[in-house]
Amino acid sequence: MSQADATPPQDTPEQPLEGFMSHLIELRNRLMKAIVAVLGVFVIIFTYPGAAVIYDFLAQPMLASLPHGTRMIATGVITPFMVPLKVTLLAAFLLALPYVLYQAWAFVAPGLYRHEQKLAVPLIVSSSLLFLAGMAFCYFVVFKTVFAFIQSFAPQSITPAPDIEAYLNFVMTMFIAFGITFEVPIVVVVLVRMGIMTVQKLRDIRGYVIVLAFVIAAIVTPPDVISQFMLALPLWILYEVGLILARYVKPRQAEDESEADDSTDDTR
Repeated sequence: MSQADATPPQDTPEQPLEGFMSHLIELRNRLMKAIVAVLGVFVIIFTYPGAAVIYDFLAQPMLASLPHGTRMIATGVITPFMVPLKVTLLAAFLLALPYVLYQAWAFVAPGLYRHEQKLAVPLIVSSSLLFLAGMAFCYFVVFKTVFAFIQSFAPQSITPAPDIEAYLNFVMTMFIAFGITFEVPIVVVVLVRMGIMTVQKLRDIRGYVIVLAFVIAAIVTPPDVISQFMLALPLWILYEVGLILARYVKPRQAEDESEADDSTDDTR
């Protein structure tokens, strides 16, 4: 046996490592592009219209429910600076969200099959739009109704003056809750598409879903009937919308079997 034959190949163990490192480098580059995009938008809107204007827009539903001339307060030393800064960063992320999602899609797309790529693009677009729709519904409908309802119970002997940091935490919680709630049709369609659940099974558990909707609403929202009802009812309605859309979705397993049958017929 020659010395060349006795020497094991040196590049075999390195190939998986090189592939892993290339994926990490690609992930880093995509993350950096997304972060730069968010920071770029942040600098623009921080300059104009400014963090104060953006926070005033976010606080408008609360201010509209307070007595005339009443303002919100800031109890922390740096709170008047940090809270508008956080709100501006959140607004920058939402404005840059399409580009951020594109970077995420560009990273995972090479590892997906063609039929998975066709499914992923509509899911990303629709889920983003539904999440934003949930936030808009919360801001324009829920906040106006809930804040007015809460202030109607305030005694005449006190002057409500909400803290801006507590208000931001409340708003973020509500935005996330309603944003996720509006994703229910996507979840239903994906469950049917992947063959995990059938439309009939989802219909059978409708009663449990309704009860779960009110339980989630009771946990997430403030302890008043109005806000709980305004979260649970859309969740139920969107679940029904998902059932309607799922009727037109073909399960993955059935589609694969149909394609296999077609290929067998072509072979014959």
